[in-house]
Amino acid sequence: MDTPPILRDFPHGFDTARLTIRRPEPGDGAEANAAIRETWSDLAEWMPWALRRPTVEESEEFVRKAHAKFIEREDLLFLLFLKGTKTLVGGSGLHRIDWKVPSFEIGYWCRERFQREGYITEAAGAIADFAVRELGARRLVITCDAENERSAAIPRRIGFVEEATLQNHRRHHVSGELRDTLVFARVIDDPRTSGRR
Repeated sequence: MDTPPILRDFPHGFDTARLTIRRPEPGDGAEANAAIRETWSDLAEWMPWALRRPTVEESEEFVRKAHAKFIEREDLLFLLFLKGTKTLVGGSGLHRIDWKVPSFEIGYWCRERFQREGYITEAAGAIADFAVRELGARRLVITCDAENERSAAIPRRIGFVEEATLQNHRRHHVSGELRDTLVFARVIDDPRTSGRR
């Protein structure tokens, strides 16, 4: 019998060369809010969730709900901090989880002052490795708007394969125009079946 997701034990954080990557904790809302407000123009262009600037209270509510979802294994949001500090660099995580595969979608955004310094490449690569090592991932996906060249560069740098272009896949959350979505994937062989024909 498969272990229920809520009974799966794994680390809720880890470090890379420059970052501490961990689940949201109560009290993270104020720093998350500051980072989101600083980066608002960029987020509003590409992130469907960025429709209205949140208040500090709303950001705190969000991180507490994300903390609960992490414990329940429904969604694994990670906050990215400069190692040894409480300075938020951005957000990432493992979303749209199917524990039966297991498969996960990696999302990410970077605070404006830290963009173009390789932090998201570092984080996304580490989170992908974490998913394989700690969660037994067999499929990892990254998607982005086909016009978001900077976002599309990340999966290419960390060894994901461009799997598809979904044409007229969604409407832009602000303009309403039809947009294409790029799909990148990393697929890991299942050791139970990799020797079969």
